Amino acid sequence: MTPESSERARRARSDPEAYLERIGVDPETVETADLQTLERIQRAHVTRVPFENLAIVGDPYADRAADGDAKDGEGVVLSTPHLYEKVVERRRGGYCFELNGLFHALLADLGYDVDRVAARVVGDDGDARPPANHHANVVELDRRYVVDVGMGVPTMRRPTPLDGTPNSDSVGVEWRIAESDRPDETYRSEYRNPGDEEWSTRYVFSDVARELHYFEATNDYLQSDPDSPFRGDPVVSVATEEGHRKLSSDTLTEYVGGDERERTVTPEEWHATLKREFGFRYDRG
Repeated sequence: MTPESSERARRARSDPEAYLERIGVDPETVETADLQTLERIQRAHVTRVPFENLAIVGDPYADRAADGDAKDGEGVVLSTPHLYEKVVERRRGGYCFELNGLFHALLADLGYDVDRVAARVVGDDGDARPPANHHANVVELDRRYVVDVGMGVPTMRRPTPLDGTPNSDSVGVEWRIAESDRPDETYRSEYRNPGDEEWSTRYVFSDVARELHYFEATNDYLQSDPDSPFRGDPVVSVATEEGHRKLSSDTLTEYVGGDERERTVTPEEWHATLKREFGFRYDRG
């Protein structure tokens, strides 16, 4: 299949108006591919489409194998039609390769000059491994902006300029892009929570355009290797107007204005909580 026919096939399976409605944006209000619109749809996306790993770990209660262990999920497939069907039609979420992968297609459909970039999330130990373990997007407008809707917590709610200019979001978290001190990457994204003095590195990256298939090897590793951070407990999170909420296998946590509230979620309550707080029912697709 030629690149031109591949692009036609992708567009035949996606509808930017339906995608905008999925994130709560009236398509008739999206007229110009400018910074104001970009900021609006990024904020809408992270508050409507959850970050979740259920396609990898499966349903913690309904899908039980004969030995009592939970079965794996349906798996993550990196193709735009598959991602569109999952996120828009079935109203699911996903992790970075899925959310930023599909958001790239929406931005391109809306007329933005957007590139996929490969990043490395920095772990608690300060290491950034494996390569290409995060997919972000960079948009060219008056300058270049990192646009990310697939990070979980902390959530980047606004386009962040690549030139180092910091910005603050609606819940007081500051973001900036700084030069990386690593020899293998050019930039690092940093955040600072309200009250913090020091900046924390979220991920490192280089501003080099990639295709979606570039992430396939790491995607396969992250959903299959026993040591993958996505192979543990189920995690579902979404940004809210005042903070964010997060669901594990047994706890719902609400972060509001710097305060944290937790409540236990029983197995009998879990699916209803998923539907009520995150807007979807789990199914294997």
